Amino acid sequence: MKITTDRDRCIGAGMCALLAPEVFDQDADDGKVRILDPAPPPAQHTMSREAEQVCPAGAIMVAPDGNS
Repeated sequence: MKITTDRDRCIGAGMCALLAPEVFDQDADDGKVRILDPAPPPAQHTMSREAEQVCPAGAIMVAPDGNS
């Protein structure tokens, strides 16, 4: 799994950080998404995909990396 984000689209809702705190955080300066682990372990895949789906701005993109 490979995670990318579009900080320009992010509105700082924080759903990603709430759902997958090991993978996402919010920037202290502007509240926008910050990726902590762009290639999380399998234990974090389900929550990372859920964070992608619930992001109100569509700022999170989750793609398979061939190993997922």
